[in-house]
Amino acid sequence: MISRNQLDTTMFETLKLAATRMPPDIRNALEEVLRREKDPLGRKHMEVTLENARLASEGKGLVCGDTGFPLFFITAGSGVQIEGGYNTLWEAARTATERATKEGYLRPTMVDPLTRKNPGTNTGMEMPRVQLRFDGPADLLDIVAAPKGGGSEIFGTFYRMLYPSDGRPGIFKFVIDSIREGCYAGKICPPAIVGVGIGGTADLCMTMAKRAALLRPVGTSNPHADLQEIEERLLLASRSLGIGPMGSRGEFAVLAVHVERAATHTAALPVAVNAQCSIGRRWRALIREGKKTEYTGNFGAAVN
Repeated sequence: MISRNQLDTTMFETLKLAATRMPPDIRNALEEVLRREKDPLGRKHMEVTLENARLASEGKGLVCGDTGFPLFFITAGSGVQIEGGYNTLWEAARTATERATKEGYLRPTMVDPLTRKNPGTNTGMEMPRVQLRFDGPADLLDIVAAPKGGGSEIFGTFYRMLYPSDGRPGIFKFVIDSIREGCYAGKICPPAIVGVGIGGTADLCMTMAKRAALLRPVGTSNPHADLQEIEERLLLASRSLGIGPMGSRGEFAVLAVHVERAATHTAALPVAVNAQCSIGRRWRALIREGKKTEYTGNFGAAVN
């Protein structure tokens, strides 16, 4: 059984690492942009971003000051047992978020949407957000902390219910229009990872887009050939917009486009876009009963 103490500590440390360590796949992708981007201002933005990440890893500040929305994505195997039951996950997320905020790893940005009152803890109704699903090895609890920047969420979230007759041309136009709207003037802090959800219900469509943006390793292809083609075409089109890092002139406003889909109603064609900012803040913790927590920035390898 996983103890409450281990869970509290793990969720705090994962948030802390997400705020201070750039994941390897993100860093590698940004270094590739720095090599390939020709615009001087765009290159300077990449140099500063990578330098900030280096300093943060040495304990000299955060990867980015806008630590945004506290999100946890948790996957539990069928045999995982937690002290106090699964409700403990939400309690531990709250405890971890309050501690991370108090210790300066998260900026207190969560407020009541109507009164605008800020408790200063990044906690409140439905926050921190915990998404739980059951999958993977039976004995494994897989926790991802992803404090998502405000800019990428506020200016990089789009949804539209298209007509089925709009088809792929309609999807392409909507996604590219969304990328242009989010990237110009650097509103979502590009180069961005763009998640696209196609199908399902409105909430499922947006969930797919967000998971694609936040959790897939940068540049990995969807295993389905038709979705691979859509990803490649959208990425190529995004590189022709004339927008570069942080909204400068250039080519690399987008690091990757990740597309997911779900079955939907015969009369519907829902499409959602959700962007992740250039620093791609996320870190992962793996817990097995009776073993020390393993922390990793690797999102590419399967866990057995």
